[in-house]
Amino acid sequence: MARLTALAGGVAAALVLIAMPVAAHEHPSGITDLVTPAVVRLEAVSHVEITLLDHIGELKHVERSYDIPFGAGTGTVVNPDGTIVALRRLAVNPDDAAVYAANKIFAEHHKVKIPADYTKHHVSDDLLDHHLQECYPPKTDTATCIINVTTEITAYPNVSPPSPNGFKVKCIKAGPTPDSPAVLVPVTPTAGGVGMPTAPLADKVPEQEGSPTNVAGFLGRPGPNVKHTVEIAHLAKGGVAGENGRPFADPEKKVDEPVKLGGLADKGLIGAPVIGDKDGHVIGLLVGGGKEGRMIGIREVTGILAAAKVVPRRGAIDTAFEAALTRYHTKYYTEAAPGFQRVLELYPGNVVAADLLKTSLAKRGGPEDKGTKQAASTPARSTPLWPFILAAGILFIAAGGGAYLLWRRRAPERPEELPEPLAAGPPLDDGANQTVVVRRSQSFQVAPQQQQVMTAQDPAIKYCTSCGMRLGPAHRFCGYCGHPIET
Repeated sequence: MARLTALAGGVAAALVLIAMPVAAHEHPSGITDLVTPAVVRLEAVSHVEITLLDHIGELKHVERSYDIPFGAGTGTVVNPDGTIVALRRLAVNPDDAAVYAANKIFAEHHKVKIPADYTKHHVSDDLLDHHLQECYPPKTDTATCIINVTTEITAYPNVSPPSPNGFKVKCIKAGPTPDSPAVLVPVTPTAGGVGMPTAPLADKVPEQEGSPTNVAGFLGRPGPNVKHTVEIAHLAKGGVAGENGRPFADPEKKVDEPVKLGGLADKGLIGAPVIGDKDGHVIGLLVGGGKEGRMIGIREVTGILAAAKVVPRRGAIDTAFEAALTRYHTKYYTEAAPGFQRVLELYPGNVVAADLLKTSLAKRGGPEDKGTKQAASTPARSTPLWPFILAAGILFIAAGGGAYLLWRRRAPERPEELPEPLAAGPPLDDGANQTVVVRRSQSFQVAPQQQQVMTAQDPAIKYCTSCGMRLGPAHRFCGYCGHPIET
């Protein structure tokens, strides 16, 4: 009964959240908990292997390798197999890493001043400058450099203890611009298990101006000192985000939200999920930077997923987590604790579940725990005593009636009382049936003195010596008790 009440309380809480005005400034506690376990830190590096063919002096082959970071931000897992949605700028280097490597290897080998950047430069020495230009891509038959560029993207999940190496992902589909969404999948597919926590995706972006949202992501690699960051924001006027993104604006004009979110994007929140306050689902991704933080909408995200033939879905971890989360936010801490323990069994290291479990255990059985109060009051209300008393009375009456009927059935029948014997009539003929046997329930003994008196009065009249019944002259047996007559 307590569990049914907890579930009903969770549904009621969800209805209350849905019924809240979207323009309200009250942000329910825990509205981001559905998404934050699925937030990951993304770090992208261009790995360049370059061989310089030095023909200026003695022929030499100079080999170098460089790791050139080009992107760091936030991604969101949308499938238990580890599929992530992020921005193109976090998956594809917008600059040519081969140019960077050429500048760097020439500056190191020939001891010349060339900036380590993505721009093609010139040097004062004509011969050296000719070799430098031949080193830059694109590759030709007279190239002085052999260059191979690969991209390495590492995702660091929100787990504790933190994953030192994360897991490698690759981009399988991306939009045309740096702020377009991209789809990343693990390089090594996950084998067995239940996968990773995922974030639920909304169907559309709220249209109302001032709709409250939350932006969740990482400003650094997850660790003991780097937790996920959550910032409050409000959508500015506009029905859809579009390719240019939908701006943010504080309805009360207390905070310059575009500047605030632009600065957070530059620090690592770029690509972070924007979470709607209505149901805690992802409605877009944070883009922009500098003094202009914006949001691309969920339609662009689902569109790129469809183009990549990836279906976002929720897993077993999410089902268990949502059930425990409902009990937690309705203050049924006793019932929430086993749910979070189950989540940690499915996905050890889940930071959000571990923190909520700690709180649930601390509040379990306390004054705030509605589960304890419900358990204490449930027996008196949910199980009244009168039905049991009524049932016991009915059973008692039925048992008594059955016993009475059985007793009546087994009781012996009483013998009918025999009529009194008739007085003796005239003597019967010799040919008549002179013997009549009548059964009695008991014999009647006549005292000897009485027999003598009766015999003395009339010697011609005989009486049965057994029962004292008067006999006829031709009787050989007593007509009443059947006793033989002595002759």
